[in-house]
Amino acid sequence: MHSWVDGVAQSQVGLNNRGLAYGDGLFETIAVRGGRPLLLDRHLQRLQWGCERLALVADVRQVRDEVLAYAAALGEGVLKLILTRGDSPRGYAADPQAPARRILQASPLPGYPPSHSAEGVQLFPCRTRLAEQPLLAGLKHLNRLEQVLARNEWQGSAYAEGLMCDLQGRVIEGVYSNLFLIRDAVLYTADLARCGVAGTLRAELLEQAQSLGIQVKVCDLTLQDLANADEVFVCNSIYGIWPVLGVDALRWSAGPVTRKLQTLACALLDL
Repeated sequence: MHSWVDGVAQSQVGLNNRGLAYGDGLFETIAVRGGRPLLLDRHLQRLQWGCERLALVADVRQVRDEVLAYAAALGEGVLKLILTRGDSPRGYAADPQAPARRILQASPLPGYPPSHSAEGVQLFPCRTRLAEQPLLAGLKHLNRLEQVLARNEWQGSAYAEGLMCDLQGRVIEGVYSNLFLIRDAVLYTADLARCGVAGTLRAELLEQAQSLGIQVKVCDLTLQDLANADEVFVCNSIYGIWPVLGVDALRWSAGPVTRKLQTLACALLDL
């Protein structure tokens, strides 16, 4: 499947693209099954929010049309949508009216072991900390070096994900997923006002959990909160939900709330 740039089959962008030079842009990673981009509304809502926050000039309706056409041609796989603030000469200053460049790429669906979902996973305790930057908090922006450094802290298959904290030691998320914990049947996830990525499946679970009668709290979480949890899971919009069995000396099992939400996530993502 060829990449598209601004709606045209193309595999190159210029060396003066601001996404390459400065990480000046946003991206979405979207599961495609049966030619359908899943959770598309959530992805486009986050993209619109990101464009407004970064003052990127983009026609999200045009982006939607291109994503739908690309997904239909792809059939099955992972669609990566990238928006950059276009091309510019050297220097941080950008043309505020320059339209965003639109890049669509495809890759196969990842072949994660079924045991990750069925039995659960171990998390690696990452030393890399997330810096606090409220202006960028929650966005899926192109600056992902913290995640690159964190992911390279472990090798092999013993760990499926890593646990990331902020500079104050607050529990935030996984390297490529959001983290939830359950205590006394209440669903908790981290406040992402300082750092972290506001995942699309995270948003869907927060909304639908309440409709299922599950109490939800978004707040600061500590390692002690993690230690006191009855259940822990990680999630993203590609693999759904993985129960967490342990990190360091902490241990959990996949409990009823995790399984209930996992069933919901499987339905949403055609898993």
